[in-house]
Amino acid sequence: MRFAHLILSPAGTPELSVVNDERFVPAARLGFDHTTLQQLIEAGPEELGRLRAAAADLPESEWTGIAEATFAPAVIGPPIVLAVGLNYDEHASELSLDNDSGPVLFSLFPNSLGPHEGEVPLPAHISEEVDYEGELGVIIGRAAKNVSPEEALDYVFGYTAINDITARNVQFQEPQWSRCKSFDGFTPIGPVVVTADQIADPQALHITTDVDGLRVQDSTTGFMIRSVAQLISSISQSLTLLPGTVISTGSPGGAGRSRKPPLYLRPGTDVTVTIEGIGSLTSHCVEA
Repeated sequence: MRFAHLILSPAGTPELSVVNDERFVPAARLGFDHTTLQQLIEAGPEELGRLRAAAADLPESEWTGIAEATFAPAVIGPPIVLAVGLNYDEHASELSLDNDSGPVLFSLFPNSLGPHEGEVPLPAHISEEVDYEGELGVIIGRAAKNVSPEEALDYVFGYTAINDITARNVQFQEPQWSRCKSFDGFTPIGPVVVTADQIADPQALHITTDVDGLRVQDSTTGFMIRSVAQLISSISQSLTLLPGTVISTGSPGGAGRSRKPPLYLRPGTDVTVTIEGIGSLTSHCVEA
């Protein structure tokens, strides 16, 4: 299944919806009172099964064209968004940073979550070195503690696309990376969350990033240093991954900072992250 949070009217609020190609149906229309994906995840796999069956039984005439809706972030109110740095050798090399000590882990603040086709405000008075990073996002489906790599994928609810936007000058000024990546709107996520059963192998997905039509990242998740399963297992040894936790799994090479001359985001720039099996996440940069 594919889920999105959609706004159905100018004054409306996000509604959890099931997406099928270019059509959708709100969960409320299927008789479910979950308004966010987080609530559905917390309700457990049986509730997901009932929602799946209800969507399958819905006549085609009851589905609505998705062009009539506006996207909200594909994840709303997660327990935490955890980001993994330097999980591709090429990206670590281009930033001249060490990735030998284990997963580089930091959190992203909730104000940074943004939607597909949303605006990313660029605060030029703080940074003129704002960079893109296309990443695979993983959503945890049930509490994970001390899990092995072999069983780790059983704890995944689904996958999404993330643009881990970064103020590079701030990143290199401070010893931690949460603030430089958590400006308002700096974590576009979506457009949808695809349930784990639809992704046969999270390490076999083509991932690209385009800036104003220029292909700047072109790789596969197979180049991760630590696979999705290894990341979940490693993180769960020290803490419990709660249902709904988002893990942004790192970016391949091709960051704007590494280009000559550097390619930083500017007002008017459009950025699209595309991941095989999930879709394309587009963001529009504006002046803060």
